[in-house]
Amino acid sequence: MLKLFEYNWQVRQDWFDWCDTVNKEELMKKRTGGIGYILPTLYHIVAVEYGWICGGIQEKAIDIPPFEEVAGLQQIKDFSARCHLEVAPFVYDWNDSLEDRIMIDITDEGERVAHKYGEVMRHVIAHEIHHIGQLSIWSREIGKKPVTANLIGRGLFDI
Repeated sequence: MLKLFEYNWQVRQDWFDWCDTVNKEELMKKRTGGIGYILPTLYHIVAVEYGWICGGIQEKAIDIPPFEEVAGLQQIKDFSARCHLEVAPFVYDWNDSLEDRIMIDITDEGERVAHKYGEVMRHVIAHEIHHIGQLSIWSREIGKKPVTANLIGRGLFDI
C-alpha cells in the first residue's frame, strides 16, 4: 500500500509542475466531469486524503480551508505540503495490525457509518487515481501532454 501512496504523491507533484506551464484561466476553466476544474480537483485530492487519514482514521482536529482561501496554484501546493507532513508519518508507519480497525464516519446526512482502516486507505488511493485520470483528459482537451500515469519507471521498486 505504501508504494501506491508514494506513486500518488509523485504523480501529484508532477501535476503541480504541469500546472506551472498552464495559465490560470485554463486551470480555472469549467470542464465536463468530476469537480469540473483543474485547480479545484487538485485541492479536492489533497483535502480528501487529509480528511480521511488525519481527521477520520486518526481522529485529529484538522483544518481544511475552503477552496476560495487557497485558490492559487502556490497556495494549493502549500496546502498539499502541510497536509503531507501530517499524512506521511501515518502512511509510513502502516502495518497489518491496523487493517481491520474500525473508524466511524459521520455522513453529510448525520448517519454514522463504520469503515475498516484498510478499506479507507485503499479508497484514498483509488480516489486520487480516479481524479488523475480526469486531469489527463482535460490536459489533452487544451492540447497539452498529460503527466504520465505509469507506475513503472518511477523508481518505487528499484532492484
